[in-house]
Parts: sequence; structure tokens; C-alpha cells
Amino acid sequence: MQAWILDESPGSYRYGEVPDPAVGPDDVRVRPVASALNHMDLWVTKGKPRPHLPHVPGCDVAGVVEAVGSAVAGVAVGDEVVVNPAVSPLEMVVAHGDDAPMHPGFQIVGEQRWGGHGELVVVPARNVVPKPTGRTWSECAAFPLATLTAYRMLRRARLRAGESVLIVGIGGGVSMAALALARTMGATVYGTSRDPETRRRAEEAGATACFASDDPWPVRCEVVLESVGPATWERSVGALAPGGRLVVCGGTSGPVVEVNLPRLFFKQHEIIGSTMGGYGEFAEVVRLVDQGLPIAVDVELGVERYPEALERLASGRHLGKVVLRHDGAADEQGAA
Repeated sequence: MQAWILDESPGSYRYGEVPDPAVGPDDVRVRPVASALNHMDLWVTKGKPRPHLPHVPGCDVAGVVEAVGSAVAGVAVGDEVVVNPAVSPLEMVVAHGDDAPMHPGFQIVGEQRWGGHGELVVVPARNVVPKPTGRTWSECAAFPLATLTAYRMLRRARLRAGESVLIVGIGGGVSMAALALARTMGATVYGTSRDPETRRRAEEAGATACFASDDPWPVRCEVVLESVGPATWERSVGALAPGGRLVVCGGTSGPVVEVNLPRLFFKQHEIIGSTMGGYGEFAEVVRLVDQGLPIAVDVELGVERYPEALERLASGRHLGKVVLRHDGAADEQGAA
């Protein structure tokens, strides 16, 4: 098959030929119609993490089932599906439910497994769900990883109706999904961003107010969602109300932060780690998408323009997901 390939890590992508992925007894093979970018697409080019090589990127995929394994029931060739990128061994799912991603054998499509920026992708049959009705292919590629991650973050935060949440570094897929989910849950949402246009568009999408990253943040929230790391950590903790919960899903500015212990225990703050989600959580995300949960798509580009898509993602100017179309149906409005 043809795919975008990483031969070295650190390294850069090339478009070329790799063997078709094999279909095991419990697997399905999907031909992508659309796939979406995540920061993982950038991180693996820097060797952080370093995937098994050669590597095909692409965590988010929506497409059509092309082949099914001999033991698969309930999924058929021709089905239109969305891929759940969080792959846990069945025995871990049985033992740990939605906490299975914390246990051995967990993999992410596009990181430990070949992803969807090629002509074919193989996943366990339990990792595909029917394409939500009434949603575009690009929306269906845009929501899986980001919305699953945001959903688990808010679940771990124990967010309740009437509370307030601050999303630090709003604009990307996870943060825009968190905005939509938190509003659905009855919370008041604030955001921060360096970019005035991003702040304006996030407010149009439902944020009560967005603040410049370098200006004072005039809020004290029950929940703060943090994915930036050391560049914003001190201010993120400072934006917590007494007893507030800080939920962390990443560290785009670095891996190490300092914690002021007296403030932590006197304010009785909680610092909570969160990543991805389980199969039950993904089913709930799909249900919300079926019911009309907003999905932010920044731009669609043809899969052949993956290098431009990477530049768009790295620029930080996107609002929502950067999507690749494999079917020639890209609508490139919004890529300015």
C-alpha cells in the first residue's frame, strides 16, 4: 500500500510503498476516507516517543471496512466505521474496564501501531464502531482521540453542572472537544491562548471568555485542564479555586514542573493525570457525537498535502482538528 512513512526517528516523513498490514483472526482492515492529525504526528519525528520503524502515522481514522478476520462477528466488509485509537488487550478490558489503558499491553493507533495516513489500517474488531449518522467523514476522523481524551479528563475531574473550568492553551483538538463537552455538562468555560483570533473563535464556539496567555487570568475555577506544562504550570495552579482539580494530559512545553507543596496542601488542590480512555468511555463519546456534540474541524487537506498539514499543526494557529481526506473531497477553506 501507499502511505506516509517514517524511516528514522528523529526523522521526516516520505510518501511511498509499504506492505499491506496483515489481518489477524480478530482484526478488521479499514480503508481510510479521512484521517486526522495529532501532536503525536510531530512527536515521533523528534524521537519522543520513538516508534518501531518503519512507521505509518495517523491516530484518528474513519473509513470503510475492506476485510475482516476469520473470528470476527458483527462487522462486515463495506461497513462505514470510526476507529477507536485506544487499543487494550481483551484480558485487561475484562479485568480493569475503562482503566485498561493504565495497564500492560495498551497501544495507541499511530504510535505503537501503524496508523491511518495510508491506504489501509488494521485494528482489532472491537476498535471499530459504526460511523455516526449525519456526521461528515471529516468530523468522524476528527473526534476519536481528542474527544475521548477530553471526556476522560472531565470525568476524572468530576466536573459538575454549575462549576467553572479553565482550558489552558485552547484551540487544539482536545481543548475544543473539552469546550463542547464541558458546556454539554452545564459548566462555565474559560480559555487561554496567545492568538487573538483563536480566542475570538473559541468564544464564538461557546467559551464565556478567553484570556491572552501573558495577561492576568481573572478567574478561580473548580477545574483547570492543562496540557502545556512548565510554560503555564504556575499560572494554571494559580487559577484554581480552593479545593480545585488540575487535570493534566500532556506537556507540550516540557516534561518537568515544580510544585509548591504548601500551596498544594493549604488550598487542598488535586493534581490528576489523565490520558486516552476506555472502551466504555469511547461508546459514550460516540453516543454524544450521534446526538450532535459539536466537533471542531480546522481545515481539510488532501492526504498528499500531509507536510502542509504538519506545518499547520505545528504553527498553533489551528482551531480544532487538521484533517486529511483520502477520497479527493477536501474542502480547504479555513487554512489561512
